[in-house]
Amino acid sequence: MPVLKNKSRDEIVYISRYHFAGRLRGACGGAKKNALENSLRIRRSLTIKQMATVSGVALVTISIFIVIQLFHFVQQRREDYAQQLQNIAMSVRLPLSNAVLKADVPQAERILNTLKPVGILSRADVVLPNDFQVLHADFPPERPVPPLIERLFRLPVEITVPLYALPRPSHPRALASLVLQADSYRLYQFIVSAFSTMMSTYLLLALVMTVAITWCMNRLMVHPLREIARELETLSPQDTPRHQLSLPNMHRDDELGVLVRSYNRNQQAMADMFEDLSRLSTRHAETALPNKNLFTAMLDSQMVMQPEPRHFGLLVIGIETLQEATGILTEAQRGILLMTLIRQLKRHMNDNRVLGQLSHNEFAIFDKGISNAYECMQLAQSIIKSINAPLTIGNLSLRPAASIGIALRQRNEESAHQFLRRATSAMMSAHDNGKNQILFFEPKLTDMAHRRLTLESTILEGIEQGRCALFFQPQLDIRNHQLIGAEVLLRWRQDDGSYSLPSDFITGAEEIGAMVPLGNWVLEASCRVLAQWQKRGIHIPLAVNISAKQLQGSHLVPLLKTLLERYDIGAAQLVLEITETARISEFEYSLDLLRQLHDLGILIALDDFGMGYASLYYLDRLRNLPIDLLKIDRSFIEGLPEDLVMLRIVSAIAQVLDLPVIAEGVETEAQLQCLLEHKINWGQGYLFAEPLPQSEFEQRFLHLAAV
Repeated sequence: MPVLKNKSRDEIVYISRYHFAGRLRGACGGAKKNALENSLRIRRSLTIKQMATVSGVALVTISIFIVIQLFHFVQQRREDYAQQLQNIAMSVRLPLSNAVLKADVPQAERILNTLKPVGILSRADVVLPNDFQVLHADFPPERPVPPLIERLFRLPVEITVPLYALPRPSHPRALASLVLQADSYRLYQFIVSAFSTMMSTYLLLALVMTVAITWCMNRLMVHPLREIARELETLSPQDTPRHQLSLPNMHRDDELGVLVRSYNRNQQAMADMFEDLSRLSTRHAETALPNKNLFTAMLDSQMVMQPEPRHFGLLVIGIETLQEATGILTEAQRGILLMTLIRQLKRHMNDNRVLGQLSHNEFAIFDKGISNAYECMQLAQSIIKSINAPLTIGNLSLRPAASIGIALRQRNEESAHQFLRRATSAMMSAHDNGKNQILFFEPKLTDMAHRRLTLESTILEGIEQGRCALFFQPQLDIRNHQLIGAEVLLRWRQDDGSYSLPSDFITGAEEIGAMVPLGNWVLEASCRVLAQWQKRGIHIPLAVNISAKQLQGSHLVPLLKTLLERYDIGAAQLVLEITETARISEFEYSLDLLRQLHDLGILIALDDFGMGYASLYYLDRLRNLPIDLLKIDRSFIEGLPEDLVMLRIVSAIAQVLDLPVIAEGVETEAQLQCLLEHKINWGQGYLFAEPLPQSEFEQRFLHLAAV
């Protein structure tokens, strides 16, 4: 079906049946038609396959049966031979015993020679108790028997009969033994004869059964199937969508009847859908893209299949250049322009997206895998960039322009028509604002998406241009004001040269995926500072905040190993603070990573203790985390010394966990004294210093570090 080539599965659901009859009626190429005809020819008849299968099964079964029966017959013949030998031995036992007792050798030999006419014997010997042969009869040499036959059927058959003296009341003593052996070649002849007879008989029986079974199956299955195949082969293309198979008389209630009825039911459903879709003009003749009716139907189906509003975006693209080209370009030139622009649009397609043409200059794309407005804006910007690429058509140089309207699905009750109208309205508003404009139907989402895109560009460019800077806030032992460490805080150089950090900067960086490269820069810059201090003989720990995005990645541990080795610093000098954005569920997911970091010797601090995941509800879970330090949230310090309840609770929890504590946000002497009274000896805050640039921090506080 050429129209369906390279289309999505959802699109095929709607148009495959519509184009099925057209495909059969269409003019196929010679090679394609011959290949189709060859595929419909019977290369190996079902009758031949059936006969081969039945014959194979019969042959295996008969072989097993022949082997079993042959062993049974041979065993019976062995027992018969043994009984005959026993009878022969008993007939000569008494005279032979007397001759042996009297040491009359000639008489004993005459008795043995009387056994020669017996046809089944090949050996007759008299042996002493030590198996020493004293007498034997001269029988003709025994004809050889294949060794395999001897092993399989335990040949030869042989018996040993003791020879006694005249009967006495006391225990008779055996003077010698008579050994008789049957002729193995006679038994071998019996085996060959029995095997040949059974093989010929059963093979003939198998042939008869194969022919009989094949004839029955041919009448019951092959003949009706051949009639069905012949009926389908002679079917004209025009009758294909509405064709119904005739039900065989003898198969109304069996599997073949179910097959025919199922085919007829599916054909009826296809005919109904064919009639429905035939009333629609499903595709544009020039571009083969779904038109507005088909696109809306496909959109509606996807909305029904995904009742949840999220993960669904719709873009309507109006290309003004196609409208302006009317009357200026020739039909051929306009066709070239149209197909070029469609190729540009198709470059942005994937399995979750469907492209449709709403009119001669308007197109639409719906994405069932979109997650937020930011991704919609990214897609729209890349489409605008592709459309704006310069084109040369004949002697004309063009730079096409477009306007894009975006709508996100909001509620379950919305229909596909309403959804499409919202996106179209946004496209028209974008067109009114000028060329190459992108507009969400909701103004708030437009502003939000633009802010996110601006922030992403600003962060990535700022890292490259060196606009990021580290500020340091001292952490002191509040008993003697000795420097025990510092916390690294990120600052951003503003256009006026000052350094600050907007309140939504970190949140925005996490949402757009820029937090990992930004956090990695902070880690490397911090290690560089530690290396500088280490060369000066200063060894104080430096605390760096780690976001949830970094904890969820797989590159944090290898990165830290590399940084520690590159800058040759002690792992205990680096303190990683888990920020409040990392929830307890993410802690559990990242527990193995935290343990790996702890095993490296890196210290782990739990920031904002007492808030969010650090609430009492999660206290039992916190015991399993590899934490070395607790930081009391500044909200518990603000109310001091008037409100001591939460401070006492958090302090008691820290004592139970047996972990050191540092208080954040210490701003007054009264707060400091209150902390000392509750044996919290470490703190940081504006009482000691605000976050400082590196040079100022080193000048004011490094001399307070312990040597």
